[in-house]
Amino acid sequence: MKYVIVQGDGMADYPVEELGGKTPLEASATPNMDWLAARGTFGLAHTIPPGFPPGSDVGNMSILGYDPALYHTGRSPLEAASMGVALGDRDIAFRCNLVTLREEGSGVVMEDFTAGHISSAEAAEIVHDLNQKLGGDGIEFHPGVSYRHLMVWRGGEEKMATTPPHDITDRRVDGYLPEGPGAETLLRLMQRSKELLTHHPVNRKRCERGEKKATSIWLWGQGKAPKLPTLKERFGISGAVISAVDIINGLGVYAGLERIEVPGITGYFDTNYRGKGEYGVRALDEKDLVFIHVEAPDEAGHMGDAAKKIRAIEDVDEKVVGTILRGMDRWEGWRLLLMPDHPTPIAVKTHVADAVPFVLFSSRQRNTAKPLRYNERDAKKTGIVVNQAHTLIDALIGGTKPWIET
Repeated sequence: MKYVIVQGDGMADYPVEELGGKTPLEASATPNMDWLAARGTFGLAHTIPPGFPPGSDVGNMSILGYDPALYHTGRSPLEAASMGVALGDRDIAFRCNLVTLREEGSGVVMEDFTAGHISSAEAAEIVHDLNQKLGGDGIEFHPGVSYRHLMVWRGGEEKMATTPPHDITDRRVDGYLPEGPGAETLLRLMQRSKELLTHHPVNRKRCERGEKKATSIWLWGQGKAPKLPTLKERFGISGAVISAVDIINGLGVYAGLERIEVPGITGYFDTNYRGKGEYGVRALDEKDLVFIHVEAPDEAGHMGDAAKKIRAIEDVDEKVVGTILRGMDRWEGWRLLLMPDHPTPIAVKTHVADAVPFVLFSSRQRNTAKPLRYNERDAKKTGIVVNQAHTLIDALIGGTKPWIET
């Protein structure tokens, strides 16, 4: 048996007025996802346990079958694993965004949590200089992808409260700065980064091109290294992961999945969708399971751009899901799980904890096609609800039934 998980990050949404009250999924042309919804087990799943922030770390941990209540320690340790940065028992990892802050009246506003989707090459130059100027005494900066980077505080504090910058787009930041034990260290680093970046050569060039500047770092998502059993230890299967995002690849490291490098994947709208599907099918020649993650719908949600989200969803359907479905006939038996990790509604531009539509399809099912499309409204119609999404991995691999029908 072969297993595929396709995760369209943040695909789920709320009805959008400009789409005539439809969600982006309802407004999108998704024949391949609709085909699965009409023939598979289709319903709603809760990926975010009560009391947990609706982040991709929590949602994807659930999708890969790990109960966040048992295993979640923070977002950034997963990114550290992807980047090959080892953490000791007392070391704390932080996500380090490059952001654009804007002075407005007497305050400062989070203009762009991506610094204009700064390129990885530009960002690496900045992060190198941050490490040279601000690093030391247990503080390390490590470059990642685009605006997403890592700060490690060896033997540091982790109990302070921090806020994801994508939660406060267009808001004043003074009410969302780090607070609690160790917060003064983070605040000092963030302030010093502003001074360093004011006249940085990368920013001068971006300004000349009319692009947004990286005006500050933003530290958040801290945690210690988790201890997770691998999928091999749990189910006796081998697996692979395909993603352009460090948090997903880091989770793959802990789950024992091999990272598959796909040319041209970016974590943005210009990613190589079709390549993800093709390399995913190819990975199953040697692996039992492949986890394919696509970030673009989430990016559109954070931008509040319904048209871009529809385009991203349609690209996922045609170039990822369609490519996979066309390539699976070579195996006698296979199962596919399709779902997002959380909604990222256009209206709020950030993650929410609502249930998401999922489809679990088996090539050995002979279900009569139902008049259903892959979207939030039709998923609710089925009456099928999975209250703990981490149990879906048992249904995918073991064929159990963790849902209730209302």
